[in-house]
Amino acid sequence: MPVGAESNGRSPLLVLDGVETFYGAIQALKGVSFTVPEGSIVTLLGANGAGKSTTLKCISGLVPAARGTVSFRGQRIDGLPCETIVRRGISHVPEGRELFPELTVLENLAMGAYARSDKRAIHATLERVNACFPILAERRTQLAGTLSGGEQQMLAIGRALMAEPALMLLDEPSLGLAPMLVEEIFAIIRGIHAGGTTVLLVEQNANKALSIADYGYVLETGTIVLAGDSQQLLKDDRVRRSYLGQR
Repeated sequence: MPVGAESNGRSPLLVLDGVETFYGAIQALKGVSFTVPEGSIVTLLGANGAGKSTTLKCISGLVPAARGTVSFRGQRIDGLPCETIVRRGISHVPEGRELFPELTVLENLAMGAYARSDKRAIHATLERVNACFPILAERRTQLAGTLSGGEQQMLAIGRALMAEPALMLLDEPSLGLAPMLVEEIFAIIRGIHAGGTTVLLVEQNANKALSIADYGYVLETGTIVLAGDSQQLLKDDRVRRSYLGQR
């Protein structure tokens, strides 16, 4: 059965139960089980190659689950096409951003709303994204490939918001950014959460991730080896040694 984050009365939004995935003959996830309560920020910690990105890809349908189940709002989504999962309310901001570099900022944002049809509602969402990221509004006609790293990360997050997700999957949002921009990105994540979006965060900066998360899970070689609320994990000796650089 899934390892459960403390719900504090909140219903489970996402549940993984015994999920296993393979890349050819190599098993990437080995019975991964956890819960993301609605309205929470949950973080996945672990070294490179632990299976964190694969977990997010399995949730969003980019990597199939060989065994186990992925449920969202009480309904199974494993096996569904990626576009159906997006329509159900899950947006994925991948590691490396995966923007369309030869399209403008505005065109990239429009791609995030491809599954929606209500033009008035889409425009309202665009206005909210522009309010959250004023720099994107200023640079709406600029090609995405010419933006700075921080601006590209904001665009990737903004594109995901255009789908009006209930759950946002964020994969290494601070990767390669200067410390000042890291602070800005984490402030943006807190703002997204405050606006009502549940967040599942994969982040190498364990200290920053745990500072904003309600709950965390630690992955090692495709297996969850540790779970707890963020304050517990910040004080855990194993986490401090392995992921926070402390003795």
